[in-house]
Amino acid sequence: MDTPLIVTVAPNGAYKLPAQHPALPITADTLADTAKACLDAGAAMLHMHVRHPDGRHLLDAHAYQQATAAVRRAVGRQLVVQITTEAAQVYQPPHQMAVVREARPEAVSVGLRELLQPGVSEQELHGFFQWLVDNDVMTQVILYDTVDVAHWQRLRASGVIPEAPWFVLFVLGRYSAGQTSSPNDLLPFLAADDGAYPWAMCAFGPQENACAIAAAALGGHVRVGFENNLYLKDGQVAADNAALVHQVAQGAQVLGQRLASADDIRARFL
Repeated sequence: MDTPLIVTVAPNGAYKLPAQHPALPITADTLADTAKACLDAGAAMLHMHVRHPDGRHLLDAHAYQQATAAVRRAVGRQLVVQITTEAAQVYQPPHQMAVVREARPEAVSVGLRELLQPGVSEQELHGFFQWLVDNDVMTQVILYDTVDVAHWQRLRASGVIPEAPWFVLFVLGRYSAGQTSSPNDLLPFLAADDGAYPWAMCAFGPQENACAIAAAALGGHVRVGFENNLYLKDGQVAADNAALVHQVAQGAQVLGQRLASADDIRARFL
């Protein structure tokens, strides 16, 4: 509990649309408004997706730069802005890696299994992760199951992935029925993890908050938001992303845990 809790908000994701919730942000301006509200509620990092004008998932460096600039106008450097490389069944690894190099973000999340494809050599993979290290891009590596954990450990042991202050994200319940999560879904990850790097979790469905508080109590960090869940812990639809962040802040207070600031994150990972 001496380590401040990093609360990341994932306000939109690749798939959800405002028709599913009117407070779901998909434009630069609505992302900026959401960023400010979530900062006030206790978030220190924004996991950001950008969209085409019609709402479809987009990986584009210029769109990321525009959205990041809007968020910076709203909150300055009080949030770490993390872009995503999520393929969402649209993009391939060469494009995913090229967008990061062009955007040059402060932070990025990378799904390991999306880059571990037959067309990507270990040399290319090493080059990309080394570029992230050399350019001081705070990188969160997304692991969906214990098979991903094993791949992560193998690639580090072989030197394909260089030593660096990585941040790991465990995705709870991604392939379970109805994409729902339970705090118990965290246990296989913790059993397989070697403890080399800090970790966080994200979860699907109404038990998102329970998963978050369990993770915090076990020494991890949390990511919540409309990307994976629209519900409060009481089963009611949340008014906005900030309400989901606020629940975690309340739980951290019960645990006696301080919330991390953006500067805490930068001091630890950059």
